[in-house]
Parts: sequence; C-alpha cells; structure tokens
Amino acid sequence: MNAAPGNTSAYTFLAWASFMVSTVGMLLGIVYLPAQMWVKGYFGIGYLFTVVSCLNLAKSIRDKHEETRFINRINDAKTEKLLKDFEKVV
Repeated sequence: MNAAPGNTSAYTFLAWASFMVSTVGMLLGIVYLPAQMWVKGYFGIGYLFTVVSCLNLAKSIRDKHEETRFINRINDAKTEKLLKDFEKVV
C-alpha cells in the first residue's frame, strides 16, 4: 500500500503566508474603516468567528479523512491476512 505524498515545504509556507496576509489585511481594513467603533467591533467579531469556523471546518474534514484512511488500512490488513492464510491452505 502506497502512502499519499505529503505537502512540500513551499506549499506549506504559501498556505501560512496567504493566511497571514489575508488576516492582517482584513484586520487593517476594519481598523481604518471610516465607521463608528461599534460597527468596527461588529465586523471584527464577525471576522474572528469566520476564521475560527474555517479552522474548525478544516480540522474536522482532515480528521474525517484520516479516520477513513485508518479504517481502510485495517480492512486492507485483514484482507491481506485472509489471502495469506488462503495461500497457505492451497
């Protein structure tokens, strides 16, 4: 069974850099928004909630994928064991 290749360090850096640039850019946009403080606070809380929700969604999708991969590995191991046992009998 072949393991799926991981992300390169360049791709990981790009993901983190784009996350940081977009977060800082959005926060600066909210700070310099020509509006009252309560409007800026509302946008800031909404943005914070959006970021946390995205991180939670990404984590739950990753966890579900890893769970599926683990179950598939167990099933593959059981199948291989059955085939080896069958080959011994034949």
